[in-house]
Order: sequence, then structure tokens, then C-alpha cells
Amino acid sequence: MSSGQRTPWVGDLIHDEDADRRGVVTDVRGGSLWVLRPECGPGQWTSERPERLTVVTPRE
Repeated sequence: MSSGQRTPWVGDLIHDEDADRRGVVTDVRGGSLWVLRPECGPGQWTSERPERLTVVTPRE
């Protein structure tokens, strides 16, 4: 993450640089595993590198 960018959290729409896709954070497990789902459609994936997740739209 660039300086000043906040850590993605549940409900945020993000871009995952490693997976090259956008999704929504659905869970953060143990503070070290981010569970993500596609912006639309089924499925999920995980990330252990929050610094590679860019917040596109924060949850209000």
C-alpha cells in the first residue's frame, strides 16, 4: 500500500494486484488472512498480503 492508504477491511471494494481482479472483503481472519469475493458472481479467494490490496471504494 502506498503511504497514507488505509488497510482494507470488511465491506471494502478492493483491487487485488496479485490476482489482478476486483472484489469485496468478506472476512479478515486472525488479522493475517483476507477473504475476498468477486465484485459480482460466485466464488472467493484469499490474500495474505494486504499491502497488495488497493481500496477502490471504502465501505460507508
